[in-house]
Amino acid sequence: MIRNLLACSTLLLVLIGLAGVLLRQGPDRLQALPALLIGLALLVQSTWSWRRRRRAILQTLRDQQ
Repeated sequence: MIRNLLACSTLLLVLIGLAGVLLRQGPDRLQALPALLIGLALLVQSTWSWRRRRRAILQTLRDQQ
């Protein structure tokens, strides 16, 4: 439940950041960058964690055989 909520909020954060960058002009665009960068960093970390967990499960399955 919590993971689903975090996944949705991360995507929403990226979308809000993109919308802020696209809709603002000049130096005001810099205000939207933190939301975009944090959202992207959370997505990258989530993907990295998922791949690491999947690799560990695969290694465990291979060790059992």
